Amino acid sequence: MERVTETEDGLRWFKSSHSGSDGGDCLEVAAGHDAVFVRDSKAAGAGPLLRVGRDEWAAFVACAAG
Repeated sequence: MERVTETEDGLRWFKSSHSGSDGGDCLEVAAGHDAVFVRDSKAAGAGPLLRVGRDEWAAFVACAAG
C-alpha cells in the first residue's frame, strides 16, 4: 500500500499503489489501536466504514496471500 491520507479522527488511510488515479474501484485501509478499518475510496468521507478486529484482519490477509 502506498498512498496515505490522514483524517480528522487521526486514522491514516492507505490506498494500494496499484490503484489508478482515475477513481476506479479501490479500498482504503487504516489500522486503529484495536481494529482495522476498511472503506470505499470513492465515498471516503461519507460512505460506510467496515471495522474488523486485528486478529480477524491478520487471518484475512494470510488467507488472501495464500
